[in-house]
Amino acid sequence: MEKLKDKLSKWPVSTNISVQWGDLDALNHVNHTVFLTWMETARMVYFERCGMMEMLDSEGIGPILGGIKAKYSLPVNFPDSITVKTTMSRLGRSSFDMDYRIISESKGEIVCTGTAFGVMYDYEKGRSTPIQDHLKMKIIELENS
Repeated sequence: MEKLKDKLSKWPVSTNISVQWGDLDALNHVNHTVFLTWMETARMVYFERCGMMEMLDSEGIGPILGGIKAKYSLPVNFPDSITVKTTMSRLGRSSFDMDYRIISESKGEIVCTGTAFGVMYDYEKGRSTPIQDHLKMKIIELENS
């Protein structure tokens, strides 16, 4: 029988984003905080595609960010476009991890990798809650699409 971890980490969601002039800092490259915003944008696209945001709207249960890390490997400049690839790399009882690869179009290379640590959260009760089986199945379907 195939293990859950073998059904994940398939990189099903890619989000293209144009670098904006305002993303640059005083050193004339994209500020490090912008990379986290790009990851957030890709995360929200993933959540929409797997039905997590619909569940938040209908049940008041949805994701909350527990932590995030990023490893920067190359600077990004203007003008450029980037692609953020994201995947669900771990599904636990109530928590999950999502991995990111940010690729510069002009460089043709990965410029940053990252991981977000999320928790399913009951916003009415104010506490974590188990990831429902139907949501896990939707995530697995998305990962394998």
